[in-house]
Amino acid sequence: MTTGERTAVFDTIRGKRDTRAYAGRPIPEETLHRILQAGRMAGSAKHAEPCRFVLLRDRARREEVGACGNFTAQLPAAAIAVAIVTLPPSGQWDAERAMSFDAGRAAQNMMLAAWAEGISSCPVTMHHHDDAARVLGLPEGHRCTWVLAFGYPADDAPPREQRQKLSLSEYIHEGRW
Repeated sequence: MTTGERTAVFDTIRGKRDTRAYAGRPIPEETLHRILQAGRMAGSAKHAEPCRFVLLRDRARREEVGACGNFTAQLPAAAIAVAIVTLPPSGQWDAERAMSFDAGRAAQNMMLAAWAEGISSCPVTMHHHDDAARVLGLPEGHRCTWVLAFGYPADDAPPREQRQKLSLSEYIHEGRW
């Protein structure tokens, strides 16, 4: 990886913002493919690969899924949404935590890949898991905790306030707390 590529990756991470207002522009299929591929390529604890994605293209379906969460108003206006589904746990290790971690890794990969393409996103929580499973037609034991809304940012959307983050020195402790 070149210095320029490393800088581009860091700038994408540093500049990414969640967006809740979307333009009506569709996302090109090849761009959507790269976003989904980025999610598939996320690391996986013990190579379990416990995540699957349900692509939600239809506005009515996004509205129906949005009813399964408490703060999901942005889902219908998004160009597409991706429901992250985790498979039933298997094995003796702490599979449920690992699956949640893997789902987060997949979500972040997709959101960063989208941002690099000029597409914004916003994760939403499915507070009513059983309802989300029913709406998405999930098999027994499968769970949807998060859905990602994706779309080009709306031109008239108010700019997102740049909130000051804690300094790196406030995050880091050397050797112990």
